Amino acid sequence: MNKIDYEFYSLIKKLELMSKEEIFLNIKNRYLALNEELRNNIETFLNSFSFWGKLEYLNNDFTEIKNVTEFLNNNLTDLVILYQNLKDYKSKKILLAILRNYYYYDFTMLHEVMDTCYKHYFDLDLVKTTKDTVYVDVGSYIGDSIDDFLDSYMEEYKKIYCYEVTDTSIATLKDKFVFNKDIIIKPKALYDKKTTLTLNTSNVDNSANIVTETAGNIEAVSLDLDIKEKIDIIKMDIEGAEEKALEGAKEHIKNDSPTLLISIYHGFEDLIKLPKLIKNINKNYDFYLRYYGGNIFPTEIVLIAKKKKRN
Repeated sequence: MNKIDYEFYSLIKKLELMSKEEIFLNIKNRYLALNEELRNNIETFLNSFSFWGKLEYLNNDFTEIKNVTEFLNNNLTDLVILYQNLKDYKSKKILLAILRNYYYYDFTMLHEVMDTCYKHYFDLDLVKTTKDTVYVDVGSYIGDSIDDFLDSYMEEYKKIYCYEVTDTSIATLKDKFVFNKDIIIKPKALYDKKTTLTLNTSNVDNSANIVTETAGNIEAVSLDLDIKEKIDIIKMDIEGAEEKALEGAKEHIKNDSPTLLISIYHGFEDLIKLPKLIKNINKNYDFYLRYYGGNIFPTEIVLIAKKKKRN
């Protein structure tokens, strides 16, 4: 057992011995002990989005802390299973850093696990391409992750599919890649079925726009229906719709075993349910975590699911 193992299992044991009320009060008291400027920064960030719950200490609104408490109290067994399924030391330290931030407001370890070596999503030790690689970028925004893919792998790919639903972002993608015939823009949402959805725009940035199940003017389709050729890599960052999109890609995940690069931070439960969903579809995956966010609150957590090597 190394130090990271020891600290992880010690934290799990500590949480197991506490009631939900004790966990909540401990987190709340630690939060109130932070300096006012830091609390204001945390609240400004959290309250700009709808993913984690409100946090406003002046109004005695600690919904986000209640949600963290529920997550920790209800998922300790699954967190241990996830930890044991992670394939490298770095991934395990990332999971520990996330949990320490949730419970202790530990900003130091979260800073330590930030990945500054590789581009966001594209850990070159794990994510490989060839001249025949078909890459699907779900939630392409203005092409920043595609730029990073091209910067990482240059011409070592065959085709890129870009899924995006915001009109201004689609226009940017079409303009940016107008001369790239191997980059195909798909102005639609990926979901678990063919349907129409509504786009709720964010006050923060178009990258945080969210599709909802209300019938609207956004065309949605499953990946299994929309692309029939073999897929090698799928990246998803679609503001909480990852679960539905993965369910709509079941056949590709089963048959192609593509490398999956999935954002798992748009809700506390994503950390548990998305790896579990992938494992239920195809057991032939190894799991890794990589972290590209800041040190105040864990965002930009990426699950890398990679086909197991044959012994």
